[in-house]
Amino acid sequence: MLRLRAFRPTSDKVVKIQLHPTHPWLVTADANDRVSVWDWEHRQVIYELKAGGVDERRLVGVKLEKLAEGDTDSKGKPTEAIRGGSVKQVSFYDDDVRFWQHWRNRSAAAEAPTAVNQQSSAFSAPAPSTRGRHFVVICCENKVIFLDLVTMRGRDVPKQELDNKSLLCMEFLSRSSSSDAPLVAFGHSDGVIRVLSMLTWKLVRRYTGGHKGAISCLMTFMSAAGEVHLVSGGSDGLLILWSADHIHDSRELVPKISLKAHDGGVVAVELSRVMGSAPQLITIGADKTLAIWDTVTFKEIRRIKPVPKLACHSVASWCHPRAPNLDILTCVKDSHIWAIEHPTYSALTRPLCELSSLVPPQVLAQHKKLRVYCMVAHPLQPHLVATGTNIGIILSEFDPRAIPAVAPLPTPAESKEHSAVYIVERELKLLNFQLSNTANPSLGNAGVTSEIGRSRNDSVEQLIVKQAKKHISTPAPHDSYSILSVSSSGKYVAVIWPDIPSFAVYKASDWSVVDSGTGKLFAWDTCRDRYALVESALPPRMPLIVKGGSSKKAKEAAAVAAQAAAAAASAASASNVQVRILLDDGTAHVLQRSIDGRSEPVIGLHGGALLGVTYRTSRRISPVAATAISTVQSMPLSGFGGTGSSFASDDPFSSKEGPPQNFQLYSWETYQPVSGLLAQPEWTVWDQTVEYCAFAYQQYIVISSLRPQFRYLGDVSIPFATGAVWHRRQLFVATPTTIECVFVDAGVAAIDIETKKRKEEMKAREAQSRAVTEHGDLALITVEGPLTTTSEKIVLRPPMLQVVRLASFQHAPSIPPFIVPKQSKLDGEDSVFQKELDDRRYAEVAVAGGGVSVAVTRFPPEQKRPIGPLVVVGVRDGVLWLVDRYMCAHALSLSHPGIRCRCLAAYGDPVSAVKWATRLGREHHDDLAQFMLGMGYATEALHLPGISKRLEFDLAMQSNDLKRALACLLTMSNSRDVGQETTATDVTQILNLVVAKQAKQESMTDAVQGIVKFVKEFFDLIDAADSTGQADIAREVLKRLAAAASVKGALHGQMLRGLALRLANHGELTRLSGLVSNLIAAGHGREAAFAAAVLGDNALMEKAWQDTGMLAEAVLHAQAHGRPSLRNLVITWNKMLQKELDHTPTVKTDAAEAFLASLEDPKLTLGETEKKPPIEILPPGMPPLSAPPIVIKKAGMKPGLPNAALAPNRAIGAPMAQGTPMVQGTPMAQGTPAAKGAPIAQGTPAAQGDPTAQGAPAAQGAPTTQDAPAQAQNAEEAKPSEATAAPNNAEDMTAPNKAESTAAPSNAEATTAPAAESNNPEAATTPAPSADSTGTNAPAVTPGEVTNGAPSTEPPVSADKPSSTEPSPAPHVADVPAV
Repeated sequence: MLRLRAFRPTSDKVVKIQLHPTHPWLVTADANDRVSVWDWEHRQVIYELKAGGVDERRLVGVKLEKLAEGDTDSKGKPTEAIRGGSVKQVSFYDDDVRFWQHWRNRSAAAEAPTAVNQQSSAFSAPAPSTRGRHFVVICCENKVIFLDLVTMRGRDVPKQELDNKSLLCMEFLSRSSSSDAPLVAFGHSDGVIRVLSMLTWKLVRRYTGGHKGAISCLMTFMSAAGEVHLVSGGSDGLLILWSADHIHDSRELVPKISLKAHDGGVVAVELSRVMGSAPQLITIGADKTLAIWDTVTFKEIRRIKPVPKLACHSVASWCHPRAPNLDILTCVKDSHIWAIEHPTYSALTRPLCELSSLVPPQVLAQHKKLRVYCMVAHPLQPHLVATGTNIGIILSEFDPRAIPAVAPLPTPAESKEHSAVYIVERELKLLNFQLSNTANPSLGNAGVTSEIGRSRNDSVEQLIVKQAKKHISTPAPHDSYSILSVSSSGKYVAVIWPDIPSFAVYKASDWSVVDSGTGKLFAWDTCRDRYALVESALPPRMPLIVKGGSSKKAKEAAAVAAQAAAAAASAASASNVQVRILLDDGTAHVLQRSIDGRSEPVIGLHGGALLGVTYRTSRRISPVAATAISTVQSMPLSGFGGTGSSFASDDPFSSKEGPPQNFQLYSWETYQPVSGLLAQPEWTVWDQTVEYCAFAYQQYIVISSLRPQFRYLGDVSIPFATGAVWHRRQLFVATPTTIECVFVDAGVAAIDIETKKRKEEMKAREAQSRAVTEHGDLALITVEGPLTTTSEKIVLRPPMLQVVRLASFQHAPSIPPFIVPKQSKLDGEDSVFQKELDDRRYAEVAVAGGGVSVAVTRFPPEQKRPIGPLVVVGVRDGVLWLVDRYMCAHALSLSHPGIRCRCLAAYGDPVSAVKWATRLGREHHDDLAQFMLGMGYATEALHLPGISKRLEFDLAMQSNDLKRALACLLTMSNSRDVGQETTATDVTQILNLVVAKQAKQESMTDAVQGIVKFVKEFFDLIDAADSTGQADIAREVLKRLAAAASVKGALHGQMLRGLALRLANHGELTRLSGLVSNLIAAGHGREAAFAAAVLGDNALMEKAWQDTGMLAEAVLHAQAHGRPSLRNLVITWNKMLQKELDHTPTVKTDAAEAFLASLEDPKLTLGETEKKPPIEILPPGMPPLSAPPIVIKKAGMKPGLPNAALAPNRAIGAPMAQGTPMVQGTPMAQGTPAAKGAPIAQGTPAAQGDPTAQGAPAAQGAPTTQDAPAQAQNAEEAKPSEATAAPNNAEDMTAPNKAESTAAPSNAEATTAPAAESNNPEAATTPAPSADSTGTNAPAVTPGEVTNGAPSTEPPVSADKPSSTEPSPAPHVADVPAV
């Protein structure tokens, strides 16, 4: 119930305090006249000044400003140099304060029954007057300080401007007229009230002839007749009523009513709103009494002494649903906040809380007793009460989650009147409310939303609410805090009194009791009229603490009562959870006497599609804390005056802990748990269609989907939510300061698709089983026709959660001036200019074509949230209904197109949403289309007229409207005319074509850039067209892509290859051949060869290699396909290699290195003495260029040769697997060192005389030497790591990259032949087939010492070898491992 929200220690006692209505600001003054503005939410001091004396900082600042403005001749001392004297009152003043002061007076007056025929219906808010500034007004004895918190500049008004009389109190006067300037009334020591204009800073009027002594307090209020009054209390004990209507009248006005209120002077006066009656005045005096006055007759209603022997110094009107019978708070100089019961009852005074129990122990010294010197209740959030004490500022929070005892009933079909049931003063009552086109003045605050529209010319409609309250003959048995809930059918209403504890279930048709008992935990099922409850024994009533409760006996009695209550609560929690059902005849039957759950005591029940049970964990062992956990709506249940905080984990001075894992969900059908232990929510709310649910925690709300299975969707950061209502896919949430709307969609997950398939299969099986049952086995006979499979593409869609704030307390911000103009220049012209700025800022309506009003904002301006805790009724008649703590219905407009369209789409009516979108500015259609896409309405969102082309393309792709997607893509890429061939028939057309061709060339660059920019979208469109069989769309796209590919560098390799494949797939061979020539011209050899391979044109492929300088690939391709140009290609390739080898790069060396190198002996080798022979690199199996032609004999192989004898299936030149041992006995040339780094097989002899040694391959995978010319080209390097064993009929790889090449139709392999390196100029090796890697397609290059064209020392063994293109037996592989 009670916790410490904020605490700020001070060295002096705080004697004046005031809260800002909308911002978390608090202004205080201490006994030493130091004034500070404190942000209690962020624990920061905004401003501090010494108001009693002269604040040096402000004085220096004023002097610097005057120097900056060039005003050196200062006449007299500035007002900042005047000593302020004692601080008498501190207050805030801005547009928010002005509005809510007017709202409070208006709503209190509207409660009176006599207000029906005498009060204007329209609630027009006062126009913005402070222009975005926030003033702190400090009323001192000698002057008034107006300090702007925005610019930190101030204005001091000395008492000399106010007849040189001391100031003691102040009050702001305001009317709703837009021309009104802010006025502030000051009570003076001579008994005169003087009014100051904040526009001219001059005295405008006086109230005289009333008080004979000093004036101590001032307050304005509105009577039931609609007249504005100013009431003053003086040290002479008089309470005087003045008229404040004619505020522009400069005459001296005399009092209307004067009466004796207190002996010894009036200390404070407060306005109290009374439900169903005229407002009342509460006064406290120096005679230690509190008096209540009727504002119609001005007669005394009641007079009490709240605390004996102590005078009250503060009083506040209070209306909190957790304490329905307490309506006045007051403070004396002790450590309590005292509450006074409703005057209808005994008007007893009881302590609401003991403040010393909230303060951290280390702050309160042992010898120091806490004393309260001032107190104020928050004007808009009644659960916040601030007190100024001798140790600091204490901001207490009283159960912010408590909501009014009201429950909405279902509206009958075709009825516009809605109803809700509520409890007040032991009576069940009905509240009937509906929208009315005619004004009903009895509802002053019914149109809380309408006060915005008139002052700002925005599009929020005027909502007039008609409501009436009816009595129900059935009385309520208790008058304490109650919680109301309605069954799923709306036929039954449950009332729980958790403090008793007791419950009763009423039948809504005749309000008869169908079930009752003892218990405070109750929960409804949202699908049927059944409920769960925990019955408990009645604990002893907690006795009231007598007046003067600080005595020892009273404390002992309170301790005993608390122990008894804790023991009873513990016994009650140990009871079992029962489930009962209400039958049609109105009788209740027990379905389950006990749910087999955990052994811990039950401390909370949550209703819904599943039953949630909260168990007590070991972390929360305090009985007070245990009883503070939730009932149906998680309302805390601890009593008043407790010594401990019920929210220990929420206390900023205690350890921060997350919610305990003590919440379990059960099935209503089987009573078995369906979940593990979850974090305990504060309340839960389930969708009526059982599709969504929301679990509320302190800082966020978790939203989950229920179908096809329980799935977490996400959480929204809405802290301190008090309640919510589902309306299809909309969750309307109320917090203490705002009203939020959460739009929810579960999206499409994989489980949804799987569930859909499973349901279709089940339906098919059920239909088949029914057919068999009806017609027998003959029904299973089917005839298979041509299968036409329509592949429906279901796109996964992520969940969507979007939060929109509908209402809040804060006034819409004006345009704050960055530099405040000099106050003397604030004349009428300036205010007119500012009014024009404000009107321009808040102009919410523009006129579209056809005279349709179009909202130019994305969302409406935030409407005004009603004061205090609220119950969210839901959406009816197109508006959101709320009920406040005074049982008054309010309507929030949902008519702004930005909200209306979203609500319609969430409700499942996207067609109407698109129609409403015509009233929304087109610049907001993209945002709305994204929302509809998230809701699953991509096709409908395409009909929004203002969406951008990029979003239109995405929506068209989502909805499979590929023609529209193509049109959008052509527009975005500016390529509509690309690829369109035009033919000419006569001379005129030919001339026209020439002119058009020039213009076309100019626009071609832009088109190609556009195509390149959206190339991914073009490919996506082709793939979508292919999957749906729309070949014409794919061809249109291919035209553009082929045109873009013709430009050099426009598209990259991967895109070009993809384009070639798609062109071939669609039979666009002409464009594909053109693409090849363009690719060759652009230098993309690999891509061109790839496209030629797709075409199957070997000559074109060879041309692609050759024209782009990739001669190694061209040689391999020509050899693999038997091209006649092989020899010429080899010669050209060798020349290119020789040219690269002869070109020696220059190396920079400094002089010292060159000199040292010249001193060294030259190291000449034998190889360097001879001239390097030219390079001759040949593909595998090709004879040397200077060798005689190979003669192939038809006779069989020579016996004894390993090739002929051992491996008949291996083709000559086929590569060996890497790591395979060399053929035993294969020699290397004598005296030939191995290539640098080349492994040699162990035990392999190097006999020169072996006839098989001629041209034998070296060890597999031998790398080339570092100075090999082929190191410069990756395509000509043999990589040992890529060597793999090749099959017999391996394919020729025409490109170095496996993934980029195609298979050549040939049995032979193109392999490389690394030759043995030799230092002997007379010995040369003939290139021979070698085991090579299939991963490389270019020959490895020999070192520079290789002889080319020289005669061989041994005759070639060509007569005994078959051609390299024919299969031959593989040589015998010895078991000698390679190094």
